[in-house]
Amino acid sequence: MTSRGVVLGVLMLMLVACGVDGRPSGTATPRPSAQGDWRLVFHDEFDGSRLDKKRWATCYDWNEDGCTISSNNELEWYQPGQVSVSGGNLSLHAQRRTVRGSDGKVYPWVSGMISTGRDDWYAQPRRTFTYGYFEASVRIPPQGGMAPEFWMMPASRYTPPEIDIVEFLGTTRTASMFVHWRNAEGEERKARGTFTADGFPDGHHVFALLWEKDRLVWYVDGTERFRVTEPERIPHEPMEVILNLAVGLPYTPPPGTDSARMLVDWVRVWQR
Repeated sequence: MTSRGVVLGVLMLMLVACGVDGRPSGTATPRPSAQGDWRLVFHDEFDGSRLDKKRWATCYDWNEDGCTISSNNELEWYQPGQVSVSGGNLSLHAQRRTVRGSDGKVYPWVSGMISTGRDDWYAQPRRTFTYGYFEASVRIPPQGGMAPEFWMMPASRYTPPEIDIVEFLGTTRTASMFVHWRNAEGEERKARGTFTADGFPDGHHVFALLWEKDRLVWYVDGTERFRVTEPERIPHEPMEVILNLAVGLPYTPPPGTDSARMLVDWVRVWQR
């Protein structure tokens, strides 16, 4: 075989071993839990060694050398150094470390988050989505006082509306699912569903949302856990996808808790 033939042969073997997207041929093409014809429009399997900055920002749209949601009285100041990728997982790392935010306040914790939104208030969001099936494989931390979240906020940067695919608020046993909206009088309203079970910190679990024009349906590990069909409650505007590890929402971590990690195996967005 000529040297050119050897090179071509090696390339062919590589193509057999890996699919066109670089996945091992033995890995099945992912499919959503929801029924119907879907196409995968966005995903990250976190198989590399660093965060893909083309897909993700590491703060909210109001990023100024870090960020937080001050209206929630959260204890963390989000910083990009608290976000890492290794071993097939995204890691959002909360640490007890005092830092002064660009808002002038002192925060006793730093933590990590990712968003398909902007790098700053005036930039364009990386990706936004209107309707679809959204899912992530998440392992929440076992420590108390943490609030791991997978949710969506409008590309307009103003809430409501807001869809919380899953939040663990002061507990590792109860997954909360919310939709926030304004009623006809402009008043803020919300509806909540919950699912309680043991073992969420013990491994990855798949949290998902079906968002269509006439319904919102939440799933935990492929089983429906909450549904909303009232028309005024369903948003119809582009949204950004966010995963974050908040601290102190609603309870302060107990003494002796100085660190926690939220792990994400993958994130996928499907549309019809």
